[in-house]
Amino acid sequence: MRQYLDLVTDVLEDGRHKPNRTGVDTVSAFSRHYRVDLSEGFPLLTTKDLSGPRWNSLIHEFVWYLSGEEHIRTLREETGIWDAWADEEGHLDTAYGRFWRRFPVPEAGLPGESWPEADHRWMNEEGTFDQIAYALDMLRENPNSRRIVVNAWHPANAAVSTLPPCHYTFVLNVQGDTLNVHLHQRSGDVALGIPFNIAAYSLLATAIAQRTGFEVAEFAHSVVDAHIYCGAGERGAWYADNLGELQSRLAAVESRSEYRDVREWLEDTAPPEADGEERYDHVPGLLEQCAREPRDRPEIDVADVPLDELTYEDVELSGYDPAPGIRFAVAE
Repeated sequence: MRQYLDLVTDVLEDGRHKPNRTGVDTVSAFSRHYRVDLSEGFPLLTTKDLSGPRWNSLIHEFVWYLSGEEHIRTLREETGIWDAWADEEGHLDTAYGRFWRRFPVPEAGLPGESWPEADHRWMNEEGTFDQIAYALDMLRENPNSRRIVVNAWHPANAAVSTLPPCHYTFVLNVQGDTLNVHLHQRSGDVALGIPFNIAAYSLLATAIAQRTGFEVAEFAHSVVDAHIYCGAGERGAWYADNLGELQSRLAAVESRSEYRDVREWLEDTAPPEADGEERYDHVPGLLEQCAREPRDRPEIDVADVPLDELTYEDVELSGYDPAPGIRFAVAE
């Protein structure tokens, strides 16, 4: 997908070396935005293989979000993606789906505030607010509303939680007979996280459009801190001193294949990654992706069942023909 590769080169060419809480340094760029036309096919990356275990993980996580569950007991059977942030019993102190389906409503607000009553149609038995139910009803009853916002960010929770939501809010917007989704993200791991975000929210837009009578149109994405992990220790520090040279070489690229020349220079020049730190540097793998020609997008089919009852088996991917996979290590 060309928009993704443009994001990669944009961050590498314009970013700055930036250490962070993980101990793995990044090349970071501020405020990036792009749009994807979903009518041209499902935007699962074709410049690396995201089928098999990766697709399995993506869909099970998506279904888990929709469930509103904060425990990873069912998710853990299929993927370990959340294990690092759960407690010993498998509970997460924050979770996207928890706030999608069960957003906390204060028992007593400040003077002048308005809150729904306990028996309101979007309130559930726990006294929390179901944002997904609200969004579906608004699309059916008042589709021109500009208030169809689903929020996973709670400031008090975010201040103390193990991992506050990265993709923290999305807006559904109708134009004519089409449905669009705009995702806002405070922090985006370009190599590993963002390909999943693109696919998951495009799937969400497709499923919601199907259930509310719209054609799916665009996925738009705004990322505040778009970053590419570039290694720990000496490897990460090398970028602090040599990022300018890397960016000069990238600016001189005139054909796709030349990204492999830049990768070769990098691997010959940078210190090797230390034992136990292999593949924390995502730059070489992303340069390889930039050298590849994006292939035709696959198609996605979602079974016509209520959103609350959606399962892994209800999502079918077809026509996916990606380039070989590229391994990246997760910086936790």
